[in-house]
This record gives sequence, structure tokens and C-alpha cells, in this order.
Amino acid sequence: MSSDPKPVVDARANRPANLPDGIRLGNAPVSYGVYGEAAGGDGTSPEALLKSMAEAGYEGSELGPPGFFGTPDETAALFATYGLAPVGAYIPVHYALGDDVVAYDMARMEQTCRELAACAEKSGEEPLAILADEGSEALLHNPARPWDDRSLALDPAGWDRLAALSAKAVELARRYGLRPSFHPHISTFIESPWEVDRLLELTEVGITLDIAHLQLAGGDPVACLDKWRDRINHVHVKDVDTGVLTRAKAAGRTDFDEWWADVCVPFGRGDVDIDAFLADLLRGGYRGWLLVEQDRAPTPADEYPAVAAEQAANLAWLADKVAAHA
Repeated sequence: MSSDPKPVVDARANRPANLPDGIRLGNAPVSYGVYGEAAGGDGTSPEALLKSMAEAGYEGSELGPPGFFGTPDETAALFATYGLAPVGAYIPVHYALGDDVVAYDMARMEQTCRELAACAEKSGEEPLAILADEGSEALLHNPARPWDDRSLALDPAGWDRLAALSAKAVELARRYGLRPSFHPHISTFIESPWEVDRLLELTEVGITLDIAHLQLAGGDPVACLDKWRDRINHVHVKDVDTGVLTRAKAAGRTDFDEWWADVCVPFGRGDVDIDAFLADLLRGGYRGWLLVEQDRAPTPADEYPAVAAEQAANLAWLADKVAAHA
């Protein structure tokens, strides 16, 4: 473990007292509107973002896109400054697109792996490399496809390619000492439960169970938890207004990023039965990170205090629910 000076804000000191041992609550930059290659730049402040998370009471955070927090050493130092554990990082790969696109994605993945490895060395944590399919333009325009309509799904050759590329990505993650996981996501080739089943058949990767993405895809988060429990090594907790998706589909909207910014809502205001999920998760003995996400539109730094207040409320709500089922 690092012997660095005491953090400016020690997130661990703000950990809710009612959490059981082994359960850790984290957040992610996407809750502050930080995602994609355009993240950062004017109006954002990586340091203010982490400071607000630590003050809200979160114990850790996932990283943003490659380079958002600086070089690998700068990223590790910044997390240490605020006493935040580096939970992992979301790593998108266009598995179904051309080799040149995939090569670009894998280069960005290696940059993220270097950042995570630097954070691990400084903190003593074991971060996750959270792989995800990046889908296609057609899938962005057709979210939550019916399970029996496989016209846009991968064909056998596509599945073989995804399995081979996933194996390479897993090997890269392990080379940097990271724990690999895979995040099923709306509007991608790993969206519906049947697609997750196929992924699990073809690969050895663990699963990041995002309960909201599964529900939006028509799945039951509790049923999926029970089915995949032995492969789940990370959990994303979010609440969503499914009516936003329903209206976007009915209107034939193609501006995914625009309407997606309205899908996520504070805990308890959406349609996901988080309480039932937590009861089943904890009854099964899960111990690890519960990573809170409330995806939103890009947010300037002067709005971070308001976002942090909302995320602090999410943390308190979730901690109470966890304590009730521990």
C-alpha cells in the first residue's frame, strides 16, 4: 500500500456507517456527463469531479475515457489526493466493425490499462477492465430490439469474431494485472439476455451486471442475477424511466445521446425494482463494488455541487437499502 500523505479529502472517512463489511459504494464520471472521446476540455474539471464524489461519501470511482484524468501517473496521484479507490474503467470496442476501427479501440484500451495499472500500484486496489461492445449506427437507431427479431443481431461469423477479439482484450487486461469483465449495454450486440448467454458460452469473461440496461432490454434483473451469478464480478446500479425509451422508440428518434440523457433518474424515482435486486444479491453472498451511475448530459464544473448533492442522496438511499438486506 502507498505511504503517501493523508488525502485532501479522504473518501474512506465518509463511508456510510451502516454498510456491511465487504460492500463498497462507488460512482462514475458518467454521472457528471463525462463519456466518449469528446469528454473533458472547457467547462469540465477532473479534480473538482473527484473532490465532489469524495465529499458526497463515495469510496471509489471508475475512470473516465482515456486521458481524462491525465497521464497514468497523474491519474493515480489524483485519485490518491481524494482518497478514492480506482474501481475500474469502461472500455468500448467496436467488435463488429473493421480491423482499423478495432485497432484504434484496442490502442485506447491499452492507454486505459496503463492508467488503471498505475492506480493499482499506488493504491493496492485490483481495478476492473470493463469491456463493452460499441454496437453500430443501426443499433443506436434500434434500441431494445425484440428478442425474437434477430435481423440486426450478429451472425455466426460475427459471434466468432467477437469471441476472438474478446479473448485478445481479456489477455491485454490480464497482462496489466487487471480483472476483466464485460458490460451488456443497450443498443449494442450484447444487449438482450439471450445475447449475454451466447457471450458467456463463447468466452471466459466475467459480467458487469447493469440492472437498468438489462431492464431496458426487456430482461428481469433478478432473474438474470440468479442465472449468471457465478460469472458476475461487478455490479452497476442505476434507476431509469422506461417511458423515455418507449417514447423514443415510438417517435423513431435517432439521436441516441440526446434522449439517453433523460433516461436515468435518482434512485426511487424510476421503474427498476432496486430493492428486490439488492435483497437477492446480498442473500447470495455478494461482496464487492456497487457502482452508482446516473448518466446525464455533459455537465460544466460549476454544476458539480448540485450533481454531487444528488449523488450523495443516491448513496444514502442505496446504503439504507443495503443495510436493510445485509
